[in-house]
Amino acid sequence: MKKIISLVICAAIGLLSLSGCGSKEKDGKLHIVATIFPEYDWTMQIIGDNPGNADVSMLLDNGVDLHSYQPSMDDIMKISECDVFIYVGGESDKWVRDALSQAKNKDMIVIDLMDVLKDRLKEEETVEGMQGHDDDGHDDETENDEHVWLSLRNASAACDAIADALSKADSKNADTYKKNSESYKKKLSQLDEEYKAAASSSKTKTILVGDRFPFRYLVDDYGLDYYAAFSGCSAETDASFDTIIFLAKKSDELGLKYILKTETSDSSVVETIRDNTKTKDQKILTLDSMQSTTSSDIRGGTSYLSVMEKNCEVLKQVLENK
Repeated sequence: MKKIISLVICAAIGLLSLSGCGSKEKDGKLHIVATIFPEYDWTMQIIGDNPGNADVSMLLDNGVDLHSYQPSMDDIMKISECDVFIYVGGESDKWVRDALSQAKNKDMIVIDLMDVLKDRLKEEETVEGMQGHDDDGHDDETENDEHVWLSLRNASAACDAIADALSKADSKNADTYKKNSESYKKKLSQLDEEYKAAASSSKTKTILVGDRFPFRYLVDDYGLDYYAAFSGCSAETDASFDTIIFLAKKSDELGLKYILKTETSDSSVVETIRDNTKTKDQKILTLDSMQSTTSSDIRGGTSYLSVMEKNCEVLKQVLENK
């Protein structure tokens, strides 16, 4: 895969060398490229109600998640000429280094979220019962968990970095960017308080996910425990017998009335877990990790806040355990 991506980058740069000018010279707009939906939406919120001076592109706009994304030639060309580029910065984004090293716009401002959030990063982990969990509870190799956007507190820090970048790239609108960012961060903080209240007032402090678990930053923010079938970046989709039985017994032991899955799940694992519990009647609910949000969803009104608000309602129901 790395060789294919390198060839795409080389071909794209070859085309760029034949093209004339950079983005601003073409149309006078501020060109911003974000790899994933949360970055895109944060940027749009900071730009505000009058985005005519900016062109914002989201690369992963067709439901492909971060872990399986391969940039197209058009994507590489957008990055090469843009004024501000925002990406996650984890293992799934290794291709970015090659793209940036060949970028045509040498004045580009680059935001690496995992660098911005370096003091908040958590290692990818496997917990008891999870597929791939070894006897001593440690992996042979650990990497930082990439799903940093699933924390409202991380989102607030990311918005500061984006507002700063836009202000540097477009100083005449700096006050607007700062004002919009502060206003949006207040909404993030209000929702954070709602999550905090739900977690602190509940008797249940553990969630069970019959799926990948990209929500570590979310649960850690509110002191929640979890069990899951797979780690957040796992490519596995078939859980072992031991994993299924462990999670089913854990559901029985904790008296859980709900089992969670992600928005991309086909439900087979979570249903098998439920069917192996004593009562076999747990409700299956969905937490959205925003890894399959499309441009069509955005046009339909989906926003980062709307997804996190829905996730909050789901967590309230799960933690109430009624």
